[in-house]
Amino acid sequence: MNFNSKIMKIAIVGATGMVGRVMLKVLEERNINAESLIFAASEKSVGTKIEYFGNNYTVVSVENAIEAMPQIAIFSAGGEASKKYAPEFAKNNCFVIDNSSAWRMDENVPLVVPEINADKITNTTRIIANPNCSTIQMVLALWPLQRHYGLDRVVVSTYQSVTGSGVKGLEQLMNERANINGIRAYAHRIDLNLLPHAGDFLPNAYTTEEMKLVYETRKILNDNDIKITATVVRVPVKGGHSESINIRLKNSFEIADIKRLIRAAPGIKLHDEPFDNIYPMPYYAEGKDFVYVGRLRIDESEPNSLNMWVVSDNLRKGAATNAIQIAEFIIEKFF
Repeated sequence: MNFNSKIMKIAIVGATGMVGRVMLKVLEERNINAESLIFAASEKSVGTKIEYFGNNYTVVSVENAIEAMPQIAIFSAGGEASKKYAPEFAKNNCFVIDNSSAWRMDENVPLVVPEINADKITNTTRIIANPNCSTIQMVLALWPLQRHYGLDRVVVSTYQSVTGSGVKGLEQLMNERANINGIRAYAHRIDLNLLPHAGDFLPNAYTTEEMKLVYETRKILNDNDIKITATVVRVPVKGGHSESINIRLKNSFEIADIKRLIRAAPGIKLHDEPFDNIYPMPYYAEGKDFVYVGRLRIDESEPNSLNMWVVSDNLRKGAATNAIQIAEFIIEKFF
């Protein structure tokens, strides 16, 4: 999609971070060449250079980015920065797309996966929340089933990449593999190990990452009656998140029809030829924008139920690409 003809000023806030760098890559790949680009970050990164489309840009402060009055600001700077600065951009009639958890459950802020509910964004919307990475891939797989059969219950276990913890998570994994004592993102070793712990533990003994899957899914799919339970596990993988999902539908189904719906759904690729060793894997999904679905099979223990395996690159569709797709929708709809 080419918006070269649009007169557009876009700010990336948190441009030097892991997700911010991927956002720049996705922007370039999708040929979104705004009239003016503003790359902002924390004070320690101000003055550094970023190359984009063959040009060098100087990183500015967030305050300078606000003064530049962009029409769109895409945030990947953490919840504290978003709470502080997103309203300041919004005051200048700017569409803010935020990748943190700061605004996701605000009843006045749409939580958007463009393939599902971009229509929640209007010309008066000023802050749009990007869902959690694990939520995005799950709801894309659930959405066609919800529309055709209705969702009764969802049980999900995730196998989440260390890049979901940012640079520190990746550094810890690589240091451990090289037998180097270094920075730690986790309470325990992650290489050759699994940690049933991502986010902070809550009084109900679930983690914040697990409850995000519950609350965000209900909000995006606009159904507070879906019964959802989640277990989140951190695994020594860098290329993407995987999810084992058990789904009980409200109506009976045939697996062939489920496959047909998945094939036709936007943003999804069906990889489901298990006898030929074809099924979704993070190694394959890394660097791609699709959500991959496979291992579709009837749950023989429960009526109207099935299992699926869902994989996606958490830095791409799980964060950067979803945010850029929201920006594309805004540009196409309102400019």
